[in-house]
Amino acid sequence: MAAAAGPAALQITHRERSLQPGEVVLFAVQNSRPLMRMSLAGFGREFPCFAEDDGLKWTGFLGIDLQTEPGSYRVRVTGMDMDGKTVGGQIVLAVRAKKFPTRTLTVDEQYVSPPAEALDRIQTEREQVSGIFASITPEKFWRGSFLLPVAGGVISAYGKRSVYNGQPRSPHAGVDFRGAVGTPVRSPNAGKVVLAKDLYFSGKTIIIDHGMGLYSYFGHMSALSAKEGDAVKSGDILGRVGATGRATGPHLHWTVRLVETRIDPLSLVKITGMPE
Repeated sequence: MAAAAGPAALQITHRERSLQPGEVVLFAVQNSRPLMRMSLAGFGREFPCFAEDDGLKWTGFLGIDLQTEPGSYRVRVTGMDMDGKTVGGQIVLAVRAKKFPTRTLTVDEQYVSPPAEALDRIQTEREQVSGIFASITPEKFWRGSFLLPVAGGVISAYGKRSVYNGQPRSPHAGVDFRGAVGTPVRSPNAGKVVLAKDLYFSGKTIIIDHGMGLYSYFGHMSALSAKEGDAVKSGDILGRVGATGRATGPHLHWTVRLVETRIDPLSLVKITGMPE
């Protein structure tokens, strides 16, 4: 869908798969004069935009987090022209409720009630990953559409409520794909590898910084091909499907974060593949 708001010179449009928790909203902003800065503010966060057409057009992703309540949310678009004058506009997004199913899994008890000797490791890894997601690289690395990292179908969808060994846990903030051990895992788009290591819960894990607060997180792999610091292109092999960490069998887990917002990866694939 599309909407326009703001002063006559500033045209704001947006499109999305739906306006529900976990969705990405793609904004496009056009101005009659070039702008040197543009950002989106909504849902308590600021989302960066990137310039096209010599600064006359700006594009940005806005994320609706997994636990966003239904209701009307104001999104403010703010830019600055070459003379330092602030321009802006705003629209209201009507977010609808989304009901997520529950999944019940049985895993090794150490992944439900970790032993005391693992607690420091778990905390250190949690802080490291949180620190990565909180960092916003000003450059944009991705280009064009995001692709699926493996060909296997979805076996556990985004947002499912998780119960491990009878104990409720956080909702599933990613997507699990079917895959045999050893299946190549390919980068969905360009970026920089900022983490490649074995984590307690997600096993052999890779995080890619796509730039501008957008990250891909892949877990449970059997082997890692990419290493920290690598620049990867869309389609490059990152590693192999496995069942390491808290896993009930071979599969690939893919999580997306956008300015710390938990996003359904399939929403990102869909919205970037839509024709303008």
